[in-house]
Amino acid sequence: MSTLTADSARASLEALRTEISKAVVGQDPAVTGLVVALLCRGHVLLEGVPGVAKTLLVRALSAALELDTKRVQFTPDLMPSDVTGSLVYDAHSAEFSFQPGPVFTNLLLADEINRTPPKTQASLLEAMEERQVTVDGTPRPLPDPFLVAATQNPVEYEGTYPLPEAQLDRFLLKLTVPLPDRQDEIDILTRHADGFSPRDLDAAGLRPVASAADLDAARAAVAKTTVSPEVTSYIVDICRATRESPSLSLGVSPRGATALLSTSRAWAWLTGRDYVTPDDVKALALPTLRHRVQLRPEAEMEGVSADSVINAVLAHLPVPR
Repeated sequence: MSTLTADSARASLEALRTEISKAVVGQDPAVTGLVVALLCRGHVLLEGVPGVAKTLLVRALSAALELDTKRVQFTPDLMPSDVTGSLVYDAHSAEFSFQPGPVFTNLLLADEINRTPPKTQASLLEAMEERQVTVDGTPRPLPDPFLVAATQNPVEYEGTYPLPEAQLDRFLLKLTVPLPDRQDEIDILTRHADGFSPRDLDAAGLRPVASAADLDAARAAVAKTTVSPEVTSYIVDICRATRESPSLSLGVSPRGATALLSTSRAWAWLTGRDYVTPDDVKALALPTLRHRVQLRPEAEMEGVSADSVINAVLAHLPVPR
């Protein structure tokens, strides 16, 4: 691949952020996280209280990326077949034919995923991990690219079913979408007063600025980003330190370590380098690892958070020079 192709792909993906900001104010870390996940073929869990533009963020991304997108509102009565699709009897041919569900898309917005029971949550597991759906014994491949962007309300909200560890581990990143600061909130209200409607992104001027071809070129360039043995050892040491933390009952698995390697490479490439530094690892440690650890009940009662444990690990571990 020529340098020009890699550079133009990077420019297109950087233009994504500018384009999304036409609809979403002040959520740059979440936008960057979604781009990193696309580069790594990973999935994203967006957590925040209702009304902080989680759904709008994903819709704006799909509008700026020229990708097919579908949305599923997860509710307590949603069935697995409502997500994956099912066999439907055709009276004319006297045969069953497969009716694809909304999971057959490039960008699946799984809205409020923790409001549906575990059986339906699990229907996404095969799709996320194997990139296929098996119905009646027949595996059916999903399109490429394929990304699940799931939103969830913080777990203390009523009527939620916390995602099990095995499913949380399938998400490459867990991004927190915070309440906007005062100036951002003023900007949001000003836009609405000027006629902005979150339901009409065309009117907001959102246009496709990157394509699946840009994404392919970018992924090939990320795969060539070099990681020194020192940085690889640093990633392993971070993950091993979480397993020894007295505040955690569950540390980061080797899958989490490989995820941190992938996200650090993508971030290094996005920032214009063809090698990974320890700072890249630090920058992606929280979103890549926070959902892969489990706090001990006593630590939780003392107000310890997963983020604070990971930050403490990063603060104490020697950084390779």
